[in-house]
Formats: sequence, C-alpha cells, structure tokens
Amino acid sequence: MAQSKHDFIERKVGWLIVFTLLTVSVGGLVEIVPLFHMKSTTTPVEGLKPYDPVRLVGRDIYIREGCYNCHSQMIRPFRAETERYGHYSVAGEYVYDHPFQWGSKRTGPDLHRVGGRYSDQWHRIHLLNPRDVVPESNMPAFPWLDRPAKSDDIEAKMNALRKVGVPYSDEEIQGARKALEGKTELEAVIAYLQGLGTALNAGKPSVAVSAAPAEAPAAAPAEAAAPAPAAAPENK
Repeated sequence: MAQSKHDFIERKVGWLIVFTLLTVSVGGLVEIVPLFHMKSTTTPVEGLKPYDPVRLVGRDIYIREGCYNCHSQMIRPFRAETERYGHYSVAGEYVYDHPFQWGSKRTGPDLHRVGGRYSDQWHRIHLLNPRDVVPESNMPAFPWLDRPAKSDDIEAKMNALRKVGVPYSDEEIQGARKALEGKTELEAVIAYLQGLGTALNAGKPSVAVSAAPAEAPAAAPAEAAAPAPAAAPENK
C-alpha cells in the first residue's frame, strides 16, 4: 500500500516541523496583519496622552513589583464585567502601552478603571499596608516604595518609546528629570494608578462605576492596587 502524504508528514519529524511552522505563519498573517490597518486598533482614543515622566516611572515600578501577576487591565464586554469595573476596554486606550498590561490572572480585581476611584491617600495607605483599609486582604505590603524614585535613565526610556511611536517632544524629554525631582516611588505608582482608564471619558460625562461589588462592606472597598505576586481575593 502506498504511503499517504499525511502519513509521510507525521512520520518525518523534520517535514512535520516545516509544515507546522508554515501553517502557523499563514494563520498568523491572516489574523494579525489586518489589525495594523484598522483605525480602531491603531488610533488613540480622544483624550489619550503619553505617560508623563512620573506616571512612566510608576508604570515601570508596577511591572517591577509584579502587579500584573495578580491584576489584569482589560475589562471584557460582558455585563458581569462592566457592572463591576466600568466601561469595557477599547483598543485605542492601549496605543502608548509598551508592553500592555492586559493579563488574564485576577487574584485581585481588574485595575483598568481604577483611576480616580480612590484618593491618593487611600492608595498610599493601601500600598504601605493593605489591611489598614481592607482588613481581609492577602495582598503584601510595599513599605520600601517610600523612597526616592530613580530618574537618571528617564530620558533614555522616553527616547526609546519615541522610536516605537510614542509622540514625546524634545521639550518633554529634556524636562523629564526635573518633573521627577523630589518624587518617591510610592508617589509615582499612585500617579500611574490614578490615570488608568481615565482617557476614554476625558471631557465627557463620567461613566458610572461601582467601587466594589454589592456584597462588599462599605468600609472595605475592593482592592484597588496591588503591585504584588499575592494580592487581595477577587471578590471583595
């Protein structure tokens, strides 16, 4: 019996690898390339601005501390999500994110609409000792963030981002180090959190968002920020 082509490919590991790569490549091109030509995925939403130096440093600290291990930043277009977190996320909000912090793990709640939901002081207390504001939280404390923010490499960071399309001006880059003078890492992280998800409604009537799910006690709102590998439970 003649050996079938399918049987030949399965028995020859080298050919199997080649055809697998070809299949994945063609599928990827068909699905990914069109996205680069869709305005909804490449055009910033109205009101979106690049991260200023303080928020940019805060974002780097957020990544350094592993916040994305417990918190996502992508609200899906489902009722259960929008009722809890607010308006679903849209692609134009992530244009200046390199890399984006979508995530899929939610030990703690999604943070994409956390901007403006709590005061700076609430975030400060929460980051230094989460249990002071959410007694049942299992999020670790981050007392070491109350130290001067690093600023000697901020120009290099902004120049690198400009090369991948973030529209920083020369003046913004030159003034970056001055903007960070006297700032702590804690303040930078708070600035980053306070800007999350606010661009979509900039200059428009605010979208109502619930500060916590209905079953949460009034004195213990949902975990709002967790640069942590072990954060507060999903349901607060």
